[in-house]
Amino acid sequence: MLDRLGTARTEDFTRLATPERGGRESAVLVLLGEDPGAGPDVLVLQRAATLRNHAGQPAFPGGAADPEDADARATALREANEEVGLDPASVTVLAELPRLWIPVSDFVVTPVLAWWHDPHPVHPREPAEVAHVARLPVAELVDPDNRMQVRHPSGWVGPAFSVRGMLVWGFTAGVIATLLEMGGWNRPWPRGRVVDLPPTRATPAPSAGTDEVDETPVR
Repeated sequence: MLDRLGTARTEDFTRLATPERGGRESAVLVLLGEDPGAGPDVLVLQRAATLRNHAGQPAFPGGAADPEDADARATALREANEEVGLDPASVTVLAELPRLWIPVSDFVVTPVLAWWHDPHPVHPREPAEVAHVARLPVAELVDPDNRMQVRHPSGWVGPAFSVRGMLVWGFTAGVIATLLEMGGWNRPWPRGRVVDLPPTRATPAPSAGTDEVDETPVR
C-alpha cells in the first residue's frame, strides 16, 4: 500500500480536481490497526443521530484545521483525540494521501494514513456529536457479501460497505475502497449490487458553518 501511495494521484480517489486555491483546509485520520484475533482493521466513528448535518453517518475522525495546527497531521491527530480520546503517542503517521475537494461544503480534505502501534480503548468524548466508535476488520470490509454500491437521492452512485451494523458510504467509503485496492486486499464482489440510500436525516446536507468534514460523495 505504501509503495502505491508513493505515486498516488488525486484521480485515484476522485474524479473531481482539487482547486489550486480556496477551500477550507481539513484532515481526517485513516487509522489502521491489528486485532490479534481478527487481523487488520480501520477505525471509524458514527455521528450522532441528532446532528443537523450528516446525522448517523460513519466517518473517519477528523475536521477543519485550526490556526494553531502545524499541518494536516496535527489536525487529524487533534480531532481524533477530541472526538474519540485517541492518544497521539499511540499512532505512527505513515503518509498523507492526496488532498481531496468536497464541493458541497468547499472542504479540501487531507486523509492522513497512520498505524496504531499501541492500541488502547477509545470512546465518544462528545456523545452529542459522536454516537459510536468501531474498529472495522479488513476481512469484513472485503467480504463480497458486505460490499455494494449505494444510490444517493441526487442520482450519484458510489461504493459502500455494510459492516457491523454500519452502512459506510460517501467520502469515507471511497477512500477505504481505494486503499483496499492499493493494499492488495480486494476480493471480487458483485458491482451490479446497487441499493438506494433512504432520504433520511442521515443523508448529508451542505455543512457550511460546521467544523465537521461533510461526507457528501466525491467520486
